[in-house]
Amino acid sequence: MNYIIPVSRIKYEFNLKNSTKFSGILPFLQFLERMKIQQTFRGFDCLKKDNAKFPLSKIFVYLIAGWMADCSRMFHFQSLQNDPLIRAFLGGKCPHYTLLSKDLLRLEKIEDAAIEFKERVMDIIEPWLDSDLILDFDSSVETVYGNQEGAKIGVNPHKPGRKSYHPLLVFEGKSHLCLNGVLRPGNVHSADNGIEFAEETYRLLSAQYLIRYARFDKGFGGEKFYSYWEQQKINYAGKLKWTSRLKKYVENDNSPWIRYVDDELIVIEGKTVYYQATSWEKPRRVAVIRKADKYEEDQLQLFDFLWDYEAIVTTMDWEPMDIWRFYNQRACLENYIKESKYGFSMDKTVDPISYQP
Repeated sequence: MNYIIPVSRIKYEFNLKNSTKFSGILPFLQFLERMKIQQTFRGFDCLKKDNAKFPLSKIFVYLIAGWMADCSRMFHFQSLQNDPLIRAFLGGKCPHYTLLSKDLLRLEKIEDAAIEFKERVMDIIEPWLDSDLILDFDSSVETVYGNQEGAKIGVNPHKPGRKSYHPLLVFEGKSHLCLNGVLRPGNVHSADNGIEFAEETYRLLSAQYLIRYARFDKGFGGEKFYSYWEQQKINYAGKLKWTSRLKKYVENDNSPWIRYVDDELIVIEGKTVYYQATSWEKPRRVAVIRKADKYEEDQLQLFDFLWDYEAIVTTMDWEPMDIWRFYNQRACLENYIKESKYGFSMDKTVDPISYQP
């Protein structure tokens, strides 16, 4: 018996008029409604006429929804134009994608538009914050393929010689929320404008919040950066580069190593030294941790242990092991930055109000 049916005899029809390929974004859209995010940005509606069909507050919400739907460039929003779900979320109609760039340029009419925009975002974030905060600073290199505004050739470990951005970000250590960010050219150092960025973040927060600690990697080291936190009386923990000078100083130090972990696989020891780098104006407390893997007794090895060293400069009088563990809690920042890239296209979109040449 022949069960093969010719394609010409197969009947089909498209009768699901309100079908959408963006159904997975529905919980996020419901979350935006609960946050009342459009009401948060009502203050920007004055930049357009009162009878505008798409006020700026609605444009901002549309941009957020589009970025979550993988619209990393403005012309990608064409795919959302006639989608029933997105249209229902915006009240029945979506703006044309060419309108988005024009409306973003309207923000140039506002003096200190970046600060005002960040203040609105902080109004959304603050209810989710604890009263005591931990600030985690980090930066990332974002390679671009083209001549995007503000992109410069700098240190790019992934694509040497390519233009890039070098955004500076700060996250809250307990809630893992991004408190502030600035888009910079790719030819700047990680610590460039770091103090100004920290002060801006401090001003954005309400008086009810207290910054307890700051954590940062070795790219933010320096006398000025350390002194800033000391003057603010904010404890910090910052990674130090393990230089030959620091190594020699630790080896010549007579204080004993304290063994914190000694099991079948690894040995961890630590001690505290007061070290002054060549660019520092005074000695500072440095927690030094060394780790080594254990081998089987019958396995041939030249030395008892092959130590791996880490150094953390800090103002806290904790045990070196506690400081090391406290600093390592910021290791998840790389995942948050990846989320910003892949979820919000941070490496493909340029925010004109954040770019500072």
